[in-house]
Amino acid sequence: MNNATHTKNDDSYLVDTDIESNTPLTPQHAHLQLAIKGMTCQACASRIEKVLNKKPAVYEVSVNFAGETANVDYDPAQTTPEQVTEWVNKTGFVANLQAADRLFAQANEDTATQYPWRLIGLWLCLVPFLVGMAGMLTGFGMAWMPPIWIQFVLATIVQFGLALPFYKSAWASIKGGLANMDVLVVIGTLTIWAYSTYLWLTHGDGTLNSLLQSGHVGGHGVSNSPAVYFEAGVMVIAFVRTGKYLEERTKKHSLNSIDLLLSLTPDQVEQQQPNGDFHNVALSDVQIGDILRAKQGSRVATDGMVIGGSGWCVESHLTGESVPLKKEQGDELLAGALVENGSLLYRVSAKGSDTKLGDMVQALSNAQGSKANLARLADRVTAVFVPIVVVIALVTFGLTWWLTGMVDTALMHAVSVLVIACPCALGLATPAAIMAGMGVAARHGVWFKDAQSLEAAGNIDTVVLDKTGTLTIGKPTIVDHVMVDKSLAVDDVLQIAASVEAHASHPLATALVNTAQDRQLSLFDVSDISVIKGAGIQAKIEGLGLIKVGTAEFANLVLPKFMPKAWQIASTVAISINDEPLGAFALADDLKPDTSQAITALQDAGINVILMSGDKQSVVNHVAGQLGIDKAYGKMSPRDKASQIALLQTAGHKVAMAGDGVNDAPAMATADASFAMFEATDVAQHSASARLMGESLMHIDAAQKIAQATLRNIKQNLFFAFIYNCIGIPLAAFGFLNPMIAAAAMALSSISVLMNALRLTRFKTKVELKNTVSTSPIDSEPLVKV
Repeated sequence: MNNATHTKNDDSYLVDTDIESNTPLTPQHAHLQLAIKGMTCQACASRIEKVLNKKPAVYEVSVNFAGETANVDYDPAQTTPEQVTEWVNKTGFVANLQAADRLFAQANEDTATQYPWRLIGLWLCLVPFLVGMAGMLTGFGMAWMPPIWIQFVLATIVQFGLALPFYKSAWASIKGGLANMDVLVVIGTLTIWAYSTYLWLTHGDGTLNSLLQSGHVGGHGVSNSPAVYFEAGVMVIAFVRTGKYLEERTKKHSLNSIDLLLSLTPDQVEQQQPNGDFHNVALSDVQIGDILRAKQGSRVATDGMVIGGSGWCVESHLTGESVPLKKEQGDELLAGALVENGSLLYRVSAKGSDTKLGDMVQALSNAQGSKANLARLADRVTAVFVPIVVVIALVTFGLTWWLTGMVDTALMHAVSVLVIACPCALGLATPAAIMAGMGVAARHGVWFKDAQSLEAAGNIDTVVLDKTGTLTIGKPTIVDHVMVDKSLAVDDVLQIAASVEAHASHPLATALVNTAQDRQLSLFDVSDISVIKGAGIQAKIEGLGLIKVGTAEFANLVLPKFMPKAWQIASTVAISINDEPLGAFALADDLKPDTSQAITALQDAGINVILMSGDKQSVVNHVAGQLGIDKAYGKMSPRDKASQIALLQTAGHKVAMAGDGVNDAPAMATADASFAMFEATDVAQHSASARLMGESLMHIDAAQKIAQATLRNIKQNLFFAFIYNCIGIPLAAFGFLNPMIAAAAMALSSISVLMNALRLTRFKTKVELKNTVSTSPIDSEPLVKV
């Protein structure tokens, strides 16, 4: 992917750079991802962050409540992953290290949701109360309600047995110095149970017989029965637990694009045996170097090289483009590709997490686990949410008791306040949308580095584009030449130039080298190679002297003023020996097929498109004129690009940069958002906030529109969560909602936020990527505009 012959950069003739494509990028911090079980609301995630951030060895931590993961940057000299895991476990949760291949290992496990026995038990205990309440609605009063002692037994089983996880979570939360949603549930339901039990035990003469007989026809509101509220506590716990169950299923399945990606690799594959026969074996038993067969309609199980047969494959799961690609002997195969036609024999080169699909899965997992800046608002609110709600509940109880003189009414109002308050909706608002948006972007061939990158892409109003390899194919060809000394053969000059250019990675250099190879010209040995800032590359060839290859000025060549049109719209590479010019070549590069469509789509969306290139101004102007770009800058060094982007930012613009070369890295790092083109250099990919997995520029348009849709969804979720609590809590405080309705409303609030986030999974850009209709399972659902 990053072979030097495919590396693109249109500036190497203009600048020297301290950034080398083969320089190892040594991370300053170690990184690990933890899977965390037991979180019930955003306050739980905040508590884990609070604990870990206090550790000197931890640089940064981000806990994703929706994804149930924690991304931790730490100093490996001070601590270990096992120690970090232990710190999390001490907060009352269960953390597990995520191994490099753990995602693919999970694919072979039974991922079905565990049978909800506890939830079933809750509803079985609730049934008698539902029957009694049905009697109330049909005019039978409390006649259908079970005797109070049965109500007590059922409520006690629920409160101290089936609701035990609420108590454990609440206690762990309080010990950690923060209060989560479970604290509210426990306080409210325990208060109801204790108050009802007290009324029942103090009713009558206190004998066992009177306790068993009191309320034999059941319930409060009967003359010989105390006004107990056991059914309210049971219903609150049942409704809340049901809501959490539905929430967990939605987060793990409907919102999780990773499971869909993992399903692209088959569990069983056809492996060639030493005798030439094929047997079905488990994918987990396949080794590097094995020979597998993929038939029509099947999925490629691993990365590999075709060694026999031919066929057409769709790689939309990685590139976002569903155009079938012809695969023949010597071609690369990618895990997850669908064989639409033909049959292929391929040798395994990588499997599991080492494949490009595995790289995508891990990148998506890390990105979904990150936190957007918008989430900080919800974090600040949830940090103080529960204590404030408890205070409001106490004030409600006191005022209602004082105004009405009825302690039971005051108690019900206070419990309703506790139950309806929902920090979960606030906690889910941002991460749920981020998970959905990341999945949609991945299906369109865009891999965002983290949530902040997606957020930045959604706010851009200006896109700066490199030329060679970004707008153009990046494979220029020689279209004309001029020789100073007519006695020199063109091949002789080309041979000299290619010998020096073989040590450069620019597309123009690659074009000269490839042409020399096609003409079977042997290359000279060179020495003392150096890149001259703003000019080109020079080296010594024994017997010839100092060779310079680069701009006309660098090679001391003065081209005639009136050259053929090809020279006005092509890049120029001049050659000299000992500062005596030999000649020059004109190289032209074609635009990518859908470049014009992509530029139009961005401009229609209100995005200002600017072209910046190291090529000469006449070439840049020609390309800009073809594409309808108003602002185009030529002869731009990497420093010039970065400075120009900084000026745009100073003027209030949110700028994205798209490039693919080493010298694009400074500008990409300066921009608010950046896109590394397909097959970009390692440095460009490292600097970019998103990677484009297809050649098409339409990926940039898709990235911007998906990011905008995600931001809108986040804001909708946050608005709904805030409004829900702002309206629900006062209604509960004034007695318009009883605890049962409050519990149901609280459960529905979280589900509503998740359902809104799920709308993103059906998002479709106005201008489609070419051939977006796919036979891939992850694209099989119809898409509609959010």
